Parts: sequence; C-alpha cells; structure tokens
Amino acid sequence: MAPYFLIVLIRLKHMTDPLKVKPEKTIMQRLRTYFLTGLVVASPVGITIYLALAFIDLIDRNIKPLIPAAYNPETYLPFPLPGIGLVFLFFMLTILGFFAANFLGKSLIRIGERILNRMPIVRSVYNTLKQIFETAISEDAGSFQDVVLVEYPRKGIWAIAFISSENTGEVQAKLQDDVVNVFLPTTPNPTSGFLLFVPRKDVIYLDMSPDEGAKYVISAGLVDPSRLPIKEDKPSA
Repeated sequence: MAPYFLIVLIRLKHMTDPLKVKPEKTIMQRLRTYFLTGLVVASPVGITIYLALAFIDLIDRNIKPLIPAAYNPETYLPFPLPGIGLVFLFFMLTILGFFAANFLGKSLIRIGERILNRMPIVRSVYNTLKQIFETAISEDAGSFQDVVLVEYPRKGIWAIAFISSENTGEVQAKLQDDVVNVFLPTTPNPTSGFLLFVPRKDVIYLDMSPDEGAKYVISAGLVDPSRLPIKEDKPSA
C-alpha cells in the first residue's frame, strides 16, 4: 500500500495546490484530479483508523478471556464493548509496575533474572529485549537526538540519518576516534535500516526535528519539512 500511496503523492507533487484544483480541459481530467485529491485526504485518516481498530481488536481477543466474568462489563451488557481488553491491560500493567517498584517486587525480579541468566538462549533474548524497552521508555534517551546527513552509499552521495546515541563503549575505544551511533532508515519503511558508526566530523547536522526528518524519509522526499532560516556567521569586525 505504501508504494502506491507514494505514486499518488508523486502525481500530486506537480500540482500547485492539490486542494485548489485548476480547471482542466475535459470533465474526465477534472474527475481524475478530484479523485486523487480525495484519495490523499482520506487515505491517512482511513489507514490510521483501520490500524487503531486492528490493534484494539488484537488486544481484546487476547486479553478478554483472562478477565474474570465478575469484572467484565460485557457480562452485564447486551452488546460487546470494544477496548475493554486494552483498558484491563493498562490497569494490570500499572498494578504490576507498582509492585515492581517496592522492595519485595525488586527482590522477586532479581531472583527471576538470576534464573533467566542461567539459560543460554533465553538469557540473550531477555537481556536484549530488556535493554531495548528500558532505552525506549527512558526519559533521558528515548528518541533520536538529531537529524544529520551522512555520505552513503559512497562518497558524494548523501542520505538522511538520525543520531541515536553517543558512542562510549568498546567501538569508541577500538576506533580511537570520536564516533556517534547513526541510524540510517530505508524508504518508505523507516523501521528497517542500518546502524552506522560515523566519525562526528563527517556528519552534517540539520535544523529539522526528528519528526520532520521521519516525514521526509517516509514520503521519499515529497513532503518537505518546515524550512528553518539558516543562521549565518556574523562577520568579524
């Protein structure tokens, strides 16, 4: 669906304003323009609603069977209640977090982690997932920091990338250079990409925010980010 949506955007890119349709010579050309404009307006809304409903349905199908009948509102209602599984999951995770934050909960978690760390394959999977979730939820390092340009796949060709974090581990020590962790996403699916270790001096920082950079990548360059004024250096007196 994503490539087809990009084709529609490419066609509308040549219009001055897709919402202000210019008069065409024939009725068919007008209808075609109206259809493409309506498709661009309705598709993001429709796809977003579809994905949200699919996610809620997935949670409900897996969580509802775990809800005791006495606490399930559908037991007393003559109709199904969408989202009750999601609400129940939210409360259960909140209660779990409350118990995990006290002394007894922390002790039980440490015991469980010791058991998991003795299982070769399970240990690797658990520690990797734990680090990913802790990093994603952390308030200090939960998102990309900056949008940059890096030379890829060869010298003279530039690509948009995101600085994920500062490199302070073994890679930094072995390279003996000031490098940063750079995530290079693919288009139009930015969830896949490459992790690159790039010298800080070889990246060009952009003024756009990570959200604007993500939109630029997803749209294959068709959706221009908000242009910020370039700060010029003041001439020395």
